Amino acid sequence: MSSENEFLLHALLMGIFITFVYDILRILRRTIPHNGFMVSLEDLIFWIYCAEKVFLMMYHESDGNLRWFAVIGALTGMFLYKKIVSPWFVKYVSLGLGKVLGIFLKIINFLCKPFRIAGAKTGAAAGAAGNRLVRFLRRGKRFIKKKLTFFLKVLKM
Repeated sequence: MSSENEFLLHALLMGIFITFVYDILRILRRTIPHNGFMVSLEDLIFWIYCAEKVFLMMYHESDGNLRWFAVIGALTGMFLYKKIVSPWFVKYVSLGLGKVLGIFLKIINFLCKPFRIAGAKTGAAAGAAGNRLVRFLRRGKRFIKKKLTFFLKVLKM
């Protein structure tokens, strides 16, 4: 009987762990913008990881047998964590991480400012040279097109 109680406790903790890991993903999504593809990829990796963890727990604890009280224990752990801890954890950790990243970005912008100024001053010269290069390439393209059209007409005759 004590081994089943221990298994139920492990299932409860597994449910808490799974929800905690997903909260970490939610925090990262709040602080760092994600597109739909990245969210889907993260979710796929998350669910593969969770399936592996649950399978290994079932394999080691109950020799691979599906025990419904373990499933109910995991769901209970998920529900309790989601209702008691998750709202505050996600809110305050994402808020703190957002502030830290904001400060970090301000420092990076400050350190990169001389490079942006130098780039703006040399950018005008580079822009003029780039414009000349583009004009040269366009003329070259027109020249090649005229020659190919000429040879095509000669071949048709």
